Amino acid sequence: MTLDLNTLIAILTMAAATVFTRVSGLVLIRHIEIDERRRTAIEAIPPAVLMAVIAPTAFATGWAETLACAATAIAARRLPMLASVVVGVATVALLRAAGL
Repeated sequence: MTLDLNTLIAILTMAAATVFTRVSGLVLIRHIEIDERRRTAIEAIPPAVLMAVIAPTAFATGWAETLACAATAIAARRLPMLASVVVGVATVALLRAAGL
């Protein structure tokens, strides 16, 4: 298997951009006072991103996926991100096994 130089450069550039955004967020957050309003907004980001990722699936596939997306959305309001994903995956697996 050979690796094209352009592909390698693209991979390294994307990795650098990812590291830069993560590190810059950590550096910048040290200079901002986190009050309750900002904390609430920051805590709402992971469930919002999760919903943005799974929402197209809810409308583009069958009933099992739509119901699993709804279950994931409900779970994301109370559970941590990983637990919400587990709920969604388990729900779609059970509904598919049930024939939906």
